[in-house]
Amino acid sequence: MSAIAAVNPTKKKANKKTQPKLVTWQEFQKEYLLREDEFNYEWTNGIVEKTPRTMNTNQLYIKSNLGNFLAGLRSESPALGNLYSEVDFLLTKQMHRRPDIAYLTQSQVKNAITEPIMVPDFAIEIISKSDNINRVHRKVVEYFNAGVKVLWHIFPELKEVHIYEDAHGSSICRGDEKCSAEKVIPGFVLSVNDIFKLP
Repeated sequence: MSAIAAVNPTKKKANKKTQPKLVTWQEFQKEYLLREDEFNYEWTNGIVEKTPRTMNTNQLYIKSNLGNFLAGLRSESPALGNLYSEVDFLLTKQMHRRPDIAYLTQSQVKNAITEPIMVPDFAIEIISKSDNINRVHRKVVEYFNAGVKVLWHIFPELKEVHIYEDAHGSSICRGDEKCSAEKVIPGFVLSVNDIFKLP
């Protein structure tokens, strides 16, 4: 009995989950915001979330296809904004996110220096096999609670795009089916095949 009793406390100690260290927004900015490595750092309620970067050189063609399509629209509507990769957004006082791609209006870009809290109307996440499904779904709710109007999840391996216009569900597009962000960008409708078209 005494031998078992001596082992159990050690076992409990090894299984005990450690609480994450809480950091302030100022500490996060100083320690994590400008890190240049293979990880993506986000911040929610004082907790730093570290995940592998999703946007990689094998997926640049996706951003290029979307950017070229928007450039075509902007040639007829110069007031349209632009798509930006991995911009740091303080969505609320307690939440920082870095979507893979985000649409910003010209006025948002102009005001970015003076306005610490900024929410893109249209955000895109490129989903990889390393993404945790629970975290992905939690971020859907967070984005819409913060004020995002359209969210796309692009799945390169499945050649699918999941389109959210609220946090309650998505429509799934494949092949020649059209993906729309017209709720934010007039005329921004293109097929899944156009999104995944190789150069």
